[in-house]
Amino acid sequence: MMPDRSRTRESATIAGGCFWCLQPLFQDLRGVEKVEVGYSGGHLANPSYEAVCTDTTGHAEAVQITFDPQTIPFVDILRIFFSVHDPTTLNRQGADVGTQYRSAIFYHTPEQEKTAKQVIAEVNGAEIWRHPIVTEVAPLGTFYRAEEYHQDYFRKNPTAGYCRAVVAPKVVKFRKQFAERLKK
Repeated sequence: MMPDRSRTRESATIAGGCFWCLQPLFQDLRGVEKVEVGYSGGHLANPSYEAVCTDTTGHAEAVQITFDPQTIPFVDILRIFFSVHDPTTLNRQGADVGTQYRSAIFYHTPEQEKTAKQVIAEVNGAEIWRHPIVTEVAPLGTFYRAEEYHQDYFRKNPTAGYCRAVVAPKVVKFRKQFAERLKK
């Protein structure tokens, strides 16, 4: 009988600007089994993309990552996270402005909260960024899966303007920087 490996899976929920940018990066990592885009950290139940875009729901565009911590530990997911977006800009990533684009870690367990705070201290201490990290660290309330047309948006729409101008360059840079960590 095969051992039940489902108990060795964990979830991480992070926000770092547009979820279209984060999903293709984390999907490529060895040990990551699933990445869904959605909304977290707000007060409106079952928000739509249109509602989140009003910047009144309190939700951030987020990704929820299902991963094997024996292959890619949570601490590594966070270190990668802090290298693929600017965690020092409040409620903004590039031209995307609003609380829905904030940098956030929505922890699932007290251990994840502790790890998040340790990694933030580590990154701040290494002075990787010119300014201090403003990433929110908050307990995961509810993760609302985004509409189907947002799932795998970059893979489905590689020639769309935003994908060509913003997402594709991030993916190319990421694949070079983390080549040894990518799925074969």
